[in-house]
Amino acid sequence: MTALILANATLHDCGRADLRIENGRIAEIAAGLEAAPGAERIDLGGALLVPGFVDGHIHLDKTLLGLPFQPHRRGETVAERIARERELRRELPGSVDERARHLIEQVVGFGTTALRSHVDIDSEVGLSGLHALLRVRESARELIDIQIVAFPQSGIIAEPGVKDLLDQAIRDGADLVGGLDPAGIDNDVTGQLDAIFAIAEHHGVGLDIHLHDPGPLGCFELRQIAMRAAALGLKGRVAVSHAFALGAVDDAEFGRTAEALAAADVAIMTNGPGPVPMPPVKRLVAAGVRVFAGSDNIRDAWSPYGNGDMLERAMMIGYRQGFLADADLALAFSLATTAAARELGLADYGLRVGAAADLVGIPTASIPEAVALHPPRALVMKRGHVLALHEPPRPAKRREGS
Repeated sequence: MTALILANATLHDCGRADLRIENGRIAEIAAGLEAAPGAERIDLGGALLVPGFVDGHIHLDKTLLGLPFQPHRRGETVAERIARERELRRELPGSVDERARHLIEQVVGFGTTALRSHVDIDSEVGLSGLHALLRVRESARELIDIQIVAFPQSGIIAEPGVKDLLDQAIRDGADLVGGLDPAGIDNDVTGQLDAIFAIAEHHGVGLDIHLHDPGPLGCFELRQIAMRAAALGLKGRVAVSHAFALGAVDDAEFGRTAEALAAADVAIMTNGPGPVPMPPVKRLVAAGVRVFAGSDNIRDAWSPYGNGDMLERAMMIGYRQGFLADADLALAFSLATTAAARELGLADYGLRVGAAADLVGIPTASIPEAVALHPPRALVMKRGHVLALHEPPRPAKRREGS
């Protein structure tokens, strides 16, 4: 692969610099780098350069992007919304492959270079959605890295045969085991958690569990998850998505639950949801709990909203959490970059020599400004290949102390 120079980049920790990209990796970071004869040189004009965005929670198999707009089908409970979605799924034209690919191309344009997608596994769809995403993962490997969670959207105890399907999904290529509301969907906290942890332990994979169950019940389930993670040697390999309960309990309940999560190294994913309780990000981080971000639903049966822009998502999380100071905006940014990359186990991620050249240029002077404005991206690069390049407006002069 021919080397190229990214010139006049603003780096958040050391001002202006150039980067030499060779063989898909960052080979050198310094001022005044010269391109070899015939090598490409891209002048970023002072745009902020950051590692690619990482979407820690998306549903590629659910999106309706590429289809005519579908009116939302209301459901008052999670179970009702699942039923409405299954009805819609039977009527949709085209294939999961086509819709997923459409969404991938959109998120790549926003600078997402890696993601974790959940895929429905149930008695009706079986493993067809998984096999579609496995095909898409292979065909899109030059654009994005994809991690797949086998997700029992309709439950495990409530859906005979799903436990075996989850086991087969891991054998077929899914990376993690999912779960959903052990009390609210399966009405059997012990039964569901024992089942999914047994599959994870048998195959040596991690888990990512949806949890909408509210209040003290949800926190009890979180502690049960943490207990199993610690007991089965799965510390650092378990995440819980949403965990709304953490935002709707008293200090004592929150404190003992956060302590259990931190001790078992169980991570929490938040997408900055709408009018529901939200895990308090700064309190969790202060308690030693890992927190990361994802898009969740994007134009699907659950929500007509969402576009897959993780920089905009960082802004939404910050807005909902009352993040105003630069340090808080930087925390929101980290949820969609370094924190999510750690959760996905991206060892060669980052803006450093030797890291994969998965990079994004943003026409701002600093990370806090990027979160506040979330402007269109100036550059998107995956493994040294330029996927998008736009002439950026010149960033404002960097203020003192930023």
